Amino acid sequence: MLLKARAYFTYEIIYPTHIIALLSPRIDVNDQVITRNLDITPSTEIDFYFDVYGNECHRFLLEVGRVEITSTCEVEVHDTIEKNFEAAYIPIEFLPSELFQYLLPSRYCFSDTFEIRNLASQIVAGLPNGYAQVEAIRTWVHQNISYQYGFSLVTTHSNHILKDKVGVCRDFAHLAIALCRSLNIPSRIVVGFAKDLPFADLHAWFECYVGDHWYIFDAVQAETTPGRIVLAYGRDASDVAFITQYGSSLMVGMHVEVTG
Repeated sequence: MLLKARAYFTYEIIYPTHIIALLSPRIDVNDQVITRNLDITPSTEIDFYFDVYGNECHRFLLEVGRVEITSTCEVEVHDTIEKNFEAAYIPIEFLPSELFQYLLPSRYCFSDTFEIRNLASQIVAGLPNGYAQVEAIRTWVHQNISYQYGFSLVTTHSNHILKDKVGVCRDFAHLAIALCRSLNIPSRIVVGFAKDLPFADLHAWFECYVGDHWYIFDAVQAETTPGRIVLAYGRDASDVAFITQYGSSLMVGMHVEVTG
């Protein structure tokens, strides 16, 4: 499946502001990245580096005034979502060491609280350990959390979402990740472009490691669908912000489109 994606941001820069952007498709996980471009108007020098998760980060300085940032890409992606209810839980002693970071509580995923542990145990009761548990958690979050803008804040974490029962895609992912980690299932957030969403925005979902493989899950959707361009992986949203600013700026416009 060939997807074409575009994310367009407009900023008013109050004083010179350094930006870190995660807006480029990962070459190592998408089927084939045909084109990818990051354009800034007025133009400025762009540097890049790879963070500890292998995400390609672009850094640049924006001068005072109105600035437009546009990321475009054409990517061949999977046209199916791999599902495997036979994928078993991997005991801790057999997990690759680099996955341990995805078992720990993190800034937005409070996997070690009583509320999260207790709920996870209730959701997966009677299910075989592994993929079936994760899918049950994904389904529970989808059915019990309402998708609405304007409720969650930069400080909102998984226990807030569990209490308030409302949030956006990153909140759905954070709650599901916390529940899965409480069962010692490695879980990470994924951000990128997704096709056929009921809203035009950059999207967040999650992946879990069972059966020696990372599987895709999306708690926002009734059923996880294909048509996804991966931009970045991390423990939670603090690792995968699309744009991080070090200075004073105001975003005055954003538009996202995905076709294919």
